[in-house]
Amino acid sequence: LEDIEANFSTAQDDVTVAQIVVEDGNALSKGTLVSTLELQQEIRTNESIAPTLVDDRPTVGIANMVATAAIREQSAGPDGAESAAVSDLTLDEQIAALEAMDQREVEALLERLLGDAAGANADAFALLPSDYEPGSTEASASMVAVFQTDEIDAATGQAPPRIVDSQAAIQDIAASTDGPDLQVIGNGVLTAEMDQANGETFLLLGPLALLFVLVTLSLAYRDVLDIALSLVGIVLVLLWTFGALGWIGIAFNPTLIAIPVLLIGLSIDFGIHVFMRYREAAADGDPIPTSMGAALSGVGVALVWVTVTTTIGFLSNLASPVPLIREIGLIAAIGIVGAFVVFGAFVPALKTILDERLEARGFDRRGTALGTGDSRIGRLLSGGAKAAGRAPVVVLVAVLLLTAGTTVVATDVSTSFESEDTLVEDAPGWSQNLPGPFATSEYTAKETLQVVDERFVHPDSQVEFLVEGSVTDPGFLAGVDDLERKAPEKDVVAVLANGEARTTSPVSVIDSVAARNESFNATVAATDTDGDGVPDRNVAAVYDELFATAPDEAAQVLHRADGEYRAARVSVAVDRVASGEAVMAQSGDLAANLDGDGRQVVATGSPVVTQIVQDSLLESLLITLVVTLLVIGVLLGGVYRVAYGSATLGLVTLVPVLLTVSWVFATMVLLDIPLNLVTSIVASLAIGLGVDYSIHVSERFRTELVAGRSVEDAILTTIRGTGGALLGSATTTALGFGVLAFALLPILQQFGTIMAVMIVYAFLAAIVVLPSLLVLWARITGVADSDAAVADQASGDAAETVAGSD
Repeated sequence: LEDIEANFSTAQDDVTVAQIVVEDGNALSKGTLVSTLELQQEIRTNESIAPTLVDDRPTVGIANMVATAAIREQSAGPDGAESAAVSDLTLDEQIAALEAMDQREVEALLERLLGDAAGANADAFALLPSDYEPGSTEASASMVAVFQTDEIDAATGQAPPRIVDSQAAIQDIAASTDGPDLQVIGNGVLTAEMDQANGETFLLLGPLALLFVLVTLSLAYRDVLDIALSLVGIVLVLLWTFGALGWIGIAFNPTLIAIPVLLIGLSIDFGIHVFMRYREAAADGDPIPTSMGAALSGVGVALVWVTVTTTIGFLSNLASPVPLIREIGLIAAIGIVGAFVVFGAFVPALKTILDERLEARGFDRRGTALGTGDSRIGRLLSGGAKAAGRAPVVVLVAVLLLTAGTTVVATDVSTSFESEDTLVEDAPGWSQNLPGPFATSEYTAKETLQVVDERFVHPDSQVEFLVEGSVTDPGFLAGVDDLERKAPEKDVVAVLANGEARTTSPVSVIDSVAARNESFNATVAATDTDGDGVPDRNVAAVYDELFATAPDEAAQVLHRADGEYRAARVSVAVDRVASGEAVMAQSGDLAANLDGDGRQVVATGSPVVTQIVQDSLLESLLITLVVTLLVIGVLLGGVYRVAYGSATLGLVTLVPVLLTVSWVFATMVLLDIPLNLVTSIVASLAIGLGVDYSIHVSERFRTELVAGRSVEDAILTTIRGTGGALLGSATTTALGFGVLAFALLPILQQFGTIMAVMIVYAFLAAIVVLPSLLVLWARITGVADSDAAVADQASGDAAETVAGSD
């Protein structure tokens, strides 16, 4: 594709197209044709639109071709030859020509113009719907194309502001025009709707997210100050993250809406663990600074490794072939580090200062940790721990059987990079009836785009064939001719109303130029020995005269350097909604027509590149997943080896994460949620948050063993203590992501749904599966006995010290 852009002057270089669908009882009636010319006139003279238009033929519609044909016929002499130049006709001249004709004359001209489906006017069928009958004087719709100069962001598909504003002006003109129904679609319109949906989604979800967070924090903390401190910390984390985003120079886009939700969830997770461990320590009656110190000593190590492993999980997205996914991974990693700094240092310090002052004034600042004691939540959470103490093998066998089934299902996960994923089909009725600024707008771009896809050939959806080698060989042009004749037989090829494929090639350009230039037509005829319209000798000479006659058109399909023709370009329009796999397969069939005599053929173009990216996305995701798990496994193994003398504890901690990934992908298949620009980071999130929950449980379990508890008591105490914090964190995070299910953008709805499910899975794996693994690990390694001996020795030493002091 880069070679084509570098060596061929394609018609789409730095050009974007706005399409206006004209629907009427008969889009080919004289009145409608005149109306579309007047529409073009208003577009060309509009001060917001005019500066963006290309210089040559900025607007094109079927009316231009009809009016031009009429003027040509009127200017022709008695022998049929044109007596005056009819190129560069003004719109005023075209309007005058049509107004001078009556309806019958227009219909007769249409029959002559559109009756020959394969004639010189074949390009007109690109502006008519696929259900049009060649030669008919009636059509249910037509299209006006507006060509504008500007570059679209290849990474996001978003148009620059000048195109957004100009296409909004085109929409305003279309809405105020009397007569036919006009629908406008283009990159500027799509970008405007995405930006609007982005803003309205923020406005809609902000209060919902805040409500869910406040309710959940209230249930978890039951303390106004702790809730306020958590909110302050969240604000600081978001400022940290978005400040970094601006500093790095990453533009905000709709897919990044998921980042604030993620960071809010992780921030609350960090905060709940610190606050709940602090409450457990403060229950012993120690001074507040001592209690906070004990809390940070107990949970601080876990927070460090949670931050490290989660950051690794997100940074693994830097290996993705998709720029947006790389940006999401980078920004999320920066935000996680910010959450650690804020909730691991700033918020605890601030809470210590405030609690000390409030306690000095008589306020009780020693709350109860969630899930501790004989509460209903504590009893509910301890179910997995009790099962682990009684029958851990049974639990694990049941889980492994379940996971084997989900893994089989997960292999059917699909990928999708359709532009519709980022468009709002229609805002729900309840959101449109909200008061004031919260009410959502009407969205029509997706519906209009679907109309264009169903009824017209999309100008930007085409397969490009780069042919290098002997392109002056007559066999090459014969192969191109074969490709053009066979292309309509392919399911993925977009077929015009005349039954032909829309192609751009050396053959099509030769035909087009020969049809309007007698001298070049004579050259073609002299080199066509079999009368099929395709030169079969002296091809290089034909190319030379083509460059001399129509250099811009020749440069679109031929590349010459140092006087030699090095390569050729052949493009075929394909159905924009066709399967990428089918496009790839059938493109290979078409490319076979161009092979031979040492020529090399490469199929490319946006549909092919998109499919390659989708295939590489899934492949890179799997590779990244394996590498990330290995890195985190080695890291955790090393840490636990150094800290506790057991690398296997790190590996045990990682097992529930593997199970969670399988469950998540299987759920995506069952819910028909594909891997797309946003959901493709679910794997790294499953690893990051899954490891987060598992580390907290393993770290607490190891601490309880060192304190001298039995395996059964240690796991029960762990789940009732840390499990309560995990419940509060998981509930808040799941609800936060669940809010995205109310987003306007389908891609965010899918992400919010699967993320809420993933949080639940990660939580269940940590409190149901991991306890059985830890119990088996402790029994097999005998670590509980050694820890108990150490604890007894420490207790004995302490007793002797006390006795000696007495």
